[in-house]
Amino acid sequence: MFDSDGEARDRLIVWIRRRMEEYGISIEALAAAITEDAATPKYRDAYGNTWDGKGERPDWLTRAINAGQDIEHFRC
Repeated sequence: MFDSDGEARDRLIVWIRRRMEEYGISIEALAAAITEDAATPKYRDAYGNTWDGKGERPDWLTRAINAGQDIEHFRC
């Protein structure tokens, strides 16, 4: 993806910084958006497996539901 000396990576970073300046996006605003985007788990099992409720239901939760467990039992 990147060349061995990091030139492509460096060019990409410069491009990103310019776009951030162009749109008035600060590093702090970007970091906050990333933090907000990190999904808070809605479901958790006793083993620490979590799911945010978005996308395909994980196998651990599907197996539990198929075994007769109510999904609300796992709600955080």
